[in-house]
Amino acid sequence: MKLYHCAGARSFRPLWALEEMGLDFEFELMDFPPRFSRPGYLDINPLGTVPAFTDGPVLMTESSAICQYLGTKYGPTDLTVGVDEPDYGRYLNFLFMSDATLTFPQTIVLRYTALEPEERRLPQAAADYAQWFASRLRGALKLMGPDYACAGRFTMADIAVGYAIKLAGLIGLDQALTPEARAYYARITDRPAFARAEAWEAGRAIAT
Repeated sequence: MKLYHCAGARSFRPLWALEEMGLDFEFELMDFPPRFSRPGYLDINPLGTVPAFTDGPVLMTESSAICQYLGTKYGPTDLTVGVDEPDYGRYLNFLFMSDATLTFPQTIVLRYTALEPEERRLPQAAADYAQWFASRLRGALKLMGPDYACAGRFTMADIAVGYAIKLAGLIGLDQALTPEARAYYARITDRPAFARAEAWEAGRAIAT
């Protein structure tokens, strides 16, 4: 298996999942955006997006889907929630919510505050989507269990949602993080696998 990653990108989700599961993988840390900075990247991932994940002939480009793939293909693991568990539906909902509801507005904020040339930036659009993210995150927290997203344990859903909170801190949306969000994030990131994933991201892999 190989994961192509850019610091701060959604590829952090599968990186964290790989470390949680203790799987062997190859890793390439690239400059952003890789479609311009990494020669041949479009041949690997025609979308040009991050992540790109390969497992033999399999290519995957969606970070939460990669987490579910790892858990089901290389499990069994408590990181996934089985179809016979009461919280299976909630688990899937959080996996999809993490991108469709949480990181989507963040990408708009990032684009129109930092990625676009100065003359194309749209402060009002960025402010509107920042407010959208804050509102949706508050709602997501209300749907969670007392300690974790679902199933009474740490799962891939926490990795998926946790990354959205991590990204908020990276792009200046700290004001959206309520005390509840900060406590939840502290709880789910106080794990050796998270520290190892951050070390990979910083370009200094550490031994397990």
